[in-house]
Order: sequence, then structure tokens, then C-alpha cells
Amino acid sequence: MLFKELKPKVVDILNNNDNSVTDRLHEICQLLSDTIEYYDWVGFYFKNGDKKELKLRTYVGEETDHEIIPFGKGICGQVAVSNENFIVPDVQAQDNYIACSFSVKSEIVIPLFKDGENIGQIDIDSETPDPFTEEDERFLEFVNQEVAKIL
Repeated sequence: MLFKELKPKVVDILNNNDNSVTDRLHEICQLLSDTIEYYDWVGFYFKNGDKKELKLRTYVGEETDHEIIPFGKGICGQVAVSNENFIVPDVQAQDNYIACSFSVKSEIVIPLFKDGENIGQIDIDSETPDPFTEEDERFLEFVNQEVAKIL
């Protein structure tokens, strides 16, 4: 039920043209972090120009050193290459995981497409082991589809 209630709030934030795109994305991060108990770090990465890397645009949560992520490196970098959702129930079990914080137990990354091209992603870290479900996937796909409309 929570995701259903969040959808109109997401749309309202994104349709507020008084704020910059980055400010609206930050508001989305804040909304998700504040509302969903196990969303402990929420951020948007985007392709960095013509470079084969992602650049962090905005986030809510603990500070991170991972503002630039090469394609293929870590979960985010893998999603930039695979163009597919990636749910990691246990980050310790992943060989190609970039540790952001010792408290992070799981992660979900959903690619963001604009005109059929993977231009970025929403990345969520959780301090809860294995909390992400198919409902999270569908909701975050919705968020990214709405975000794509303002880019």
C-alpha cells in the first residue's frame, strides 16, 4: 500500500517546475528515504557525458566517496552495462561490490531510460538484510519513468 500512496507524491514533486531538476531529484531521494524504513541511502547516478562512467547527481544518506563509478565496476557500474535491474540481498556475497559503508547489507539499482537509452539509475542501499521485493522493483521503475519525463 505504501508504494501506491507514494506514486502521486513522486509525480507532484517532479511536476514542480519552480525547482531545478536536481532539486526535484533530491526531493525524491528525501521522500523515499523518509518514508520507506529500509531505504537508508537513496541516490541518482547519471552517465557522465561521453565517458564510460557514472556521476552522482544527488543523494540522501551517509556521505559517499563514490561520486564517479566506472562502467562495469560495482553494482551501479554493472547496471550501466547490463541495462537490467539488480537486487543484491547480501552485499558481502557480491565479488564486484564497492563498499560504501560497513552498515550497508543490501542494495537495489534500477536503470533509468530516456528514449530507449540507459542514461542513469536510482541506487538504494539498505542496512537491512534482503528487504527488497518485486514491489520495490516495480515502484522504482515507475519513479524512473516519471523522472525521465523531466530530463
